[in-house]
Amino acid sequence: MTSPTASSRSPRRPAWAGRNYSLLTAAAVVTGLGSHGALVAAAFAVIETGGDGGDVGLVAAARTLPLVLFLLIGGAVADRLPRHRVMVAANVLNCLSQAAFAVLVLTGEPRLWHMMLLAALGGTGQAFFGPAAEGMLMSSVEGEHAGRAFAVFRMAMQGAVLGGAALGGAMVAAIGPGWVLAADAAAFALAGALRAFLDVGHIPPRAPGGGLIADLRDGWQEFAGRPWLWGIVVQFSVANAVVAAADAVYGPLVARDHLGGAAPWGLALGAFGAGTVAGALLMTRWKPRRLLLAGTLCVFPLALPSAALAVPVPIGVLFGVMFVAGATVEVFGVSWMTALHQEIPEHKLSRVSAYDWFGSVALVPIATAAAGPAEEAFGRPTALWGCAGLVVLVTAAVLCVPDVRNLRRRTTPVARGGAECASADAERPVGGLG
Repeated sequence: MTSPTASSRSPRRPAWAGRNYSLLTAAAVVTGLGSHGALVAAAFAVIETGGDGGDVGLVAAARTLPLVLFLLIGGAVADRLPRHRVMVAANVLNCLSQAAFAVLVLTGEPRLWHMMLLAALGGTGQAFFGPAAEGMLMSSVEGEHAGRAFAVFRMAMQGAVLGGAALGGAMVAAIGPGWVLAADAAAFALAGALRAFLDVGHIPPRAPGGGLIADLRDGWQEFAGRPWLWGIVVQFSVANAVVAAADAVYGPLVARDHLGGAAPWGLALGAFGAGTVAGALLMTRWKPRRLLLAGTLCVFPLALPSAALAVPVPIGVLFGVMFVAGATVEVFGVSWMTALHQEIPEHKLSRVSAYDWFGSVALVPIATAAAGPAEEAFGRPTALWGCAGLVVLVTAAVLCVPDVRNLRRRTTPVARGGAECASADAERPVGGLG
């Protein structure tokens, strides 16, 4: 038996950090370390086989296209099945696809279509994982503590981005991209094992309802009926597309030509990750009353990295710009998750999240595939200035939506759904864990 003295000295989690929340956070850290290093590795794997900016963009687009095609189905599936099972299955697919990618790179020169096919498998896994993971996380915390819980989760996740991007760039420079891809496969295997231990057995299965099409229609009605929701998703459909083109295509090329290669670019991405950690830390303390107004104003600096690459600025200045952009956009990220948790019924979270993800990534394949031709037509600096200008334009436009300016923080969610519509994996109330 543990003595009272030893028990009193043992560390205790905060009241809002239940078992599911802790497992989800740990798994997100593991995959963040692996996958963000793999993003650097994949780009340089293409470049090292003689590929150009267009080839890098095609591989990035191949990953995002199935993400767009299967997201809505993934959201509906995640609201019909226990979400943790969907997450584990997606992790298995990502593990296998990255392991095959690593073997191809380590054993010979992979062809472009090989890399595109394996990237597409990874995107398919992410299409099912993303809505399930977001719904699972939001159901694991209580309304009063949601903002702080999401900030701590994102701080841990973005800390992994910081380490993964920096370590990935250094490893690519030291031992080549193949081993970084292999490490990412191992990270997916470990994260899937952690997520298999999520506790959902005490929750009754969701009552049968309509078919998959009915679920999609219901999710659409929930999404389309909220101007603040679809307005910001439209904003980020453009912003995410141009930022993805800058980061996945132009960034590695600028690094190769002006900054010294993979390692400095990995460190620049790491500086962005460090900024997001700082922004999340800020949001553990700051609770802006007008959630979306504060968050949207903090999206404007997201244009700075593209502008910095267009110049291009010295590497030290780029580090600073990336840090500021990461910190400010994380204010938006925490505010956005808090608004969704507050306003969307729990049993519809994954479907609404799927529409959010769908809109946010729908243009990414087009932008990444078009990045190479745009560079040839207009020049790389002009293309990057265009990326920066579009971020500013769409962010200013969404501030014209009254609900974006006026939505206010509440201490409890406005609509969480009753017992008859509980999802298959909602967390046991925090008070019941005592």
